[in-house]
Amino acid sequence: MRRVAHDLPYGDDPRQRLDLYAPHGARGLPMLVFFGEPDAREQYEPAALALAARGFVVALPDYPVMAPPLAPALIADAALATAETARNAADHGGDAARLGVIGHGAGAALAMMITLDRRYMAAVDQLNLIRAAAGLAGVYGVAQTTDPTWTQPVAYVRPNAPPIWLGYGADDDTVVAADAVTFGQRIRAAGGRSEVHACSGRTLDLPALKDAAGFFHRALD
Repeated sequence: MRRVAHDLPYGDDPRQRLDLYAPHGARGLPMLVFFGEPDAREQYEPAALALAARGFVVALPDYPVMAPPLAPALIADAALATAETARNAADHGGDAARLGVIGHGAGAALAMMITLDRRYMAAVDQLNLIRAAAGLAGVYGVAQTTDPTWTQPVAYVRPNAPPIWLGYGADDDTVVAADAVTFGQRIRAAGGRSEVHACSGRTLDLPALKDAAGFFHRALD
């Protein structure tokens, strides 16, 4: 596994850059866009490499720190990065017709927003690009009572959304399981498809990434 592209721009801001990872000899592989926490791209390289080792071309975008963390401009950045990943697919052994998004922490909510709120991918002319989505240790707004910017994924659950996988760490004392469990229940109640998994250890440990990779292979292959 290796990094096959570094600092590809998807916008004008210095933080609007992404790296691509792929197995040696990659050809026609499904693609994943991995959103981590903001301004922390390097910390997620081991996760990107672990997913690439399981048969994916993986994009790892960076993005600016903003407040609130799910500002509409930040979600728009995530859509831009995903569209740019698709444009680079063929050059690096990926298949843009089989593209999923995955996120950790704040990045999990970003992945869910661009999957569920159709305005963001429509704005980059890629309305049906995302075929599956996964969240690791995410907070999806199930306890939110006031959201003036309408940036909570739970507000956009819909029956025709791509399949969604939600993982939380059995040993994670930072993000409570109830958010993922309730979010998954609301997706299914709306007629959508979701899986919720308690991952052994923490959500960036190898077992959780293997579970997420298995979901994406089922959804994208």
